[in-house]
Amino acid sequence: MHDVTSVELGIDVLGMNKKLADDNRNLLDRHNIKAIDVMGSIGSGKTLLVEKIVDILKSRGIKCAAIAGDVSGEDDYNRYKSHGIPVENINTGKDCHLNAHSIEHTFQKMALDDIDVLFIENVGNLVCPADFPLGTHKRIVVISVTEGDDMVRKHPIIFGLSDVIVINKIDLSEVVEVDPKVITADAQKLAPHTKVILTDAKHGDGIEDLITSLEL
Repeated sequence: MHDVTSVELGIDVLGMNKKLADDNRNLLDRHNIKAIDVMGSIGSGKTLLVEKIVDILKSRGIKCAAIAGDVSGEDDYNRYKSHGIPVENINTGKDCHLNAHSIEHTFQKMALDDIDVLFIENVGNLVCPADFPLGTHKRIVVISVTEGDDMVRKHPIIFGLSDVIVINKIDLSEVVEVDPKVITADAQKLAPHTKVILTDAKHGDGIEDLITSLEL
């Protein structure tokens, strides 16, 4: 009996999140904002990738903003703030993901009419965020070669639902003895229609390809 109750509660939570996500999307569309949900594991380079993209878009006159999601702290928030863009911080506490409700409340603090592109950096892991869409127009997942060549095989759900898959830190491939071609092949087998972008965020390689893939 307990198991049945747990399943029903889970479906209700996911359904409620989906409704709120749809509301978020409608709000974004009304303000002509393109939003990107940036998922990925801790240390994959999500923040630096967004920082690189923001600098390029700003140089082209595109108004960017960010929401930094972490269990605790303001480290990523402060990094985004240093780029002179509007940024909000969400600390989830024990939750391992952002949800549409937290994003809805954060929108109330933001001047949405002054934003063209919004990056939402999700909490770092490859499991929980997959089940909780936020209402963004694109969802990307970032991994790095330092995590090994089996990450796609171990976490098929999040890769299968992403619009773009980013394999980062390719400059370290030889050092960690991981072949990005293996990860790419796994990703293309799992999601043959999903774009796979190889990046070296530290040195700026692949950033323009990622911007193009995100249709920014």
